[in-house]
Amino acid sequence: MSMDKALKLRYKNLKLHRKLLKAEKYIDFLDFDEKKRGVLIIDSIVPEYDRDSGSRRLFHIIEIMLKRNFNVFLMADSKEYKFKKKYCEAYRNLGAVVYEPALDKNNKLINRKRFIKIVSPHIEFAWLHRPEIFYKYYSFVKKSSNTKLVFDMVDFHYLRLKREWERSKEPLIEKEMDKYLQIELHNAEMADVVIPITEEDKNELFPLLHKKPKMIVVGNIHQFKKDNLNFKNFNQRENILFIGSFLHKPNIDAVKYLHASIFPILLKKIPALKIEIIGSYAPQEILDLNSENFRVLGFVEDISEYFNSAKIFVAPLAYGAGIKGKIGQSLEFGLPLVTTEKGAEGFDFSPTKELMVAPIDNPTIFVEKIIALYTNEKLWESVSENAEKILEPFSLDKIEARVIEILQ
Repeated sequence: MSMDKALKLRYKNLKLHRKLLKAEKYIDFLDFDEKKRGVLIIDSIVPEYDRDSGSRRLFHIIEIMLKRNFNVFLMADSKEYKFKKKYCEAYRNLGAVVYEPALDKNNKLINRKRFIKIVSPHIEFAWLHRPEIFYKYYSFVKKSSNTKLVFDMVDFHYLRLKREWERSKEPLIEKEMDKYLQIELHNAEMADVVIPITEEDKNELFPLLHKKPKMIVVGNIHQFKKDNLNFKNFNQRENILFIGSFLHKPNIDAVKYLHASIFPILLKKIPALKIEIIGSYAPQEILDLNSENFRVLGFVEDISEYFNSAKIFVAPLAYGAGIKGKIGQSLEFGLPLVTTEKGAEGFDFSPTKELMVAPIDNPTIFVEKIIALYTNEKLWESVSENAEKILEPFSLDKIEARVIEILQ
């Protein structure tokens, strides 16, 4: 670290220290049952389980660990002002020890590295979530303890960027793609266990590795809502739904494509049709698409009413990797959907795949698939009734078994 950076860091820590003293913010991070086995989880943020698929998946994994009697120590690689109280409290209420900048009883600042040192004697595993997080923290965690390192890929970032570059040929994307390849290969070879989110990601990564680590696929958890009392039948529904966090670039491109190429054709066929777009952190270019028939709603806390009233879910994803949480969510509610081969990755849609998957480069065929499900009750019901079977591999029991296999 340069002298300039060291001085800036020291100044920031002094400023934070004064702020915490004024707020009298003292946290005892050793207030837990020391007899239990421990897992340190580090993510880029305190996982926002109601805003993005990766965070929702990690929330369920934390629930599994706590249910199985592990101590969970959760730390975010976020600036102090970005620790959102709602999420910190939610994980504390579950039973996790959640890091926030705080003071010890001697008025000393507990920063991230000090937190890791405090909890390191009490952890067996460090579950490092996302490539950049593993890359940043693995060596410090390893120095501090005999902890086993778990690299949770979330998705194979290199593969997602490669697919994006194959469509755009943009030099900046190619540069980012190459950067992530080096990071992810390095991480995989340093880890004791690597977690791809789909078999497809695993099969793409494995041949690229010299050292072959233990690899265990842990997908999303999706439970079909059998007790969904607000489920509406075909004739009670209308309109089309898309959901996705706009921090994820494939979602931005999907909505722009939906608006530019699919929506105009649909509107000619069904003039009263509305498309509703739900998702947190929408950039201005997405907000600007809002109109009477193309409604950009932003973040919605309770999405169930939208899944229960929409007639079709769409996900025109041109590229990506890993499992798409939005697809699983739609199926949880028994809502028929139309997506692409990339959107369907990780799911077995048979025997209704032909009704649900359309080519990304042919909006006319994509619209035909939507119209077929939107207007034909029998086809709509066949897809809706198949949703529970599609979600069987993502049941809580199956994913729990994978998580426990990792923590043996």
